[in-house]
Amino acid sequence: MNSNPARGMRDFLPADVRRREYVIGVIREVYERYGFEPLETPAVENIETLLGKYGEEGNQLIFKILKRGEHEKTGEADLALRYDLTVPLARVVAQYKNELPKFFKRYQIQPVWRADRPARGRYREFYQCDVDALGSRSMIVEAELCAAASETLEKLGFHDFTIRINHRQALTGVLDAAGVASDKHADALVALDKLDKIGSSGVINELGARGLELSARTKLVGFFEAVTSLAQAARTRPDEIMAKAEPQPLNTAILGRLLEFIGDHEAGARGVDELRQIIEFASASGAGNKIRIDPSLARGLSYYTGAIMEINVPDLAGSLGGGGRYDNLIGMFSGQDVPACGFSLGLERIVLVMTEREMFPPALVSSAADVMVTVWNEESIS
Repeated sequence: MNSNPARGMRDFLPADVRRREYVIGVIREVYERYGFEPLETPAVENIETLLGKYGEEGNQLIFKILKRGEHEKTGEADLALRYDLTVPLARVVAQYKNELPKFFKRYQIQPVWRADRPARGRYREFYQCDVDALGSRSMIVEAELCAAASETLEKLGFHDFTIRINHRQALTGVLDAAGVASDKHADALVALDKLDKIGSSGVINELGARGLELSARTKLVGFFEAVTSLAQAARTRPDEIMAKAEPQPLNTAILGRLLEFIGDHEAGARGVDELRQIIEFASASGAGNKIRIDPSLARGLSYYTGAIMEINVPDLAGSLGGGGRYDNLIGMFSGQDVPACGFSLGLERIVLVMTEREMFPPALVSSAADVMVTVWNEESIS
């Protein structure tokens, strides 16, 4: 009989558990210091709660639970393992709207399941460490979430991470300015979300496979390549690019390029302005010098409506975490939209990088016992 766990699942031996509990402890301590309240939700949700919230690719990765026993032949699955912690939060807020405060800050550290292809740092069962703030449309919320995530990683020993941010409305402005048909926006976002994985040529090919015109593909990817060149030039010729004495000169330059490209696109300009506000608010915290505006950042989940964020380190292809604003999601359950924004740190990838970099305190790998008492007299045992 095969003794291996199911594909994409793992066992955790004592040393592994200690490392994970250490990271969770740091995350929880920072989250609570920022005023976030703990919340837990069931591992199993009604499948209708999850379907239609994550976009085309997300729906395909939901773990459906087959009906059993007397209900086995009554139809398709009506239950599923939760895909993330955000949609269950939206359901909870709709269900307990009269019991929860109007402005609600919660954190949640629990496992989720996705039928994804396993890879380095990517598993089918993994923990998300979420913080969300509900009830405010102010960009101070985004800045606070970036600050909480930044402080958590700093406390764990990370110093080389970057918080990439973008805005869905700004991205819509870019797509429209490039000539992407509105009915192809969702396809374009799915392809753009892979830009850092498959490169410009790969994205152009995927956009073509999804039916986008060559002129739109070329203009779209050309804009993102120009922004990438701007960032590279800032590293090699800082005096030319960063002539103005501003705290975030590269971000300011990228915002200028965005406005220039999208022209008089009203929603896009509003998105650019909200990005500017986030940068200004975040500059008052330790996260200010970690934030970089990345107009190519898309994030695949379809429920995002405003700012989107992602944290990266140089030695990991994926991200350590991400999130964004989702002002319409709760309204799908309650019929009344509630402004909301959240950020999630990925426990598995944080532990992976910390293990490879040997960032854990040495004491964590030893036994939990400080003293061991043994009996050598066999008569005393009997």
